[in-house]
Amino acid sequence: MVTRVLVVEDDVAIKDMLCFSLRHSGFECEAVGDAESGLAWLKEQQPPDIILLDWMLPGIDGIEFIRRLRGNEYFAAIPVIMLTAKGESDDMVKGLSVGADDYVNKPFSPPELMARIKAVLRRCQLPDTSSDDALQFGALRLDMKSHRVTIDDERVSLGPTEFRLLHFFMKNPERAYSRGQLLDHVWGDTVYIEERTVDVHIRRLRKALEPTENDGLVQTVRGVGYRFAAD
Repeated sequence: MVTRVLVVEDDVAIKDMLCFSLRHSGFECEAVGDAESGLAWLKEQQPPDIILLDWMLPGIDGIEFIRRLRGNEYFAAIPVIMLTAKGESDDMVKGLSVGADDYVNKPFSPPELMARIKAVLRRCQLPDTSSDDALQFGALRLDMKSHRVTIDDERVSLGPTEFRLLHFFMKNPERAYSRGQLLDHVWGDTVYIEERTVDVHIRRLRKALEPTENDGLVQTVRGVGYRFAAD
């Protein structure tokens, strides 16, 4: 099956280059020039497999686009790679914090971007469901078939990376994992992800669980990393 990519980029030259490179690499590409058009396209078309999103867009910027995407249960699971000229560490953390799955600085080479896309798609695939269609931890339930998380039957909105992180924790409760171990198990073998990325997604997972007071399930183990436990 051909991978479908939505490009949201206002620079015409970059947009054309991206679509050319994607199609040359065997992807199917659709492109729009601003966030409003991107959101409208999503409502009218079959969801893409991944979105390439420029940070600085006219009108709604990339950060707000992701917030709206993650707040919509139909689009929340679509992985997003942010494309930006902003290279500061704080900017990277901000992009990841709102729900981006990866972050690529401009200028970038097409081969590098294709590799990043494939890496994100690999790690955002649903975990193997052969051994568990659903996991339950108290009132928290993760359903693999519907790709939904609920607490007392109320839906919890998670991005694809947070879903995989929670799935791993729920399969391996009461055990502490270092950031490096979580990267290996949840993100997979890739050179592109730094250990501090784990902290960003842990914060996002806790924030999603916070309204139901379940954020304490994800615990910091000083000097080690994190564990998933009831106490």
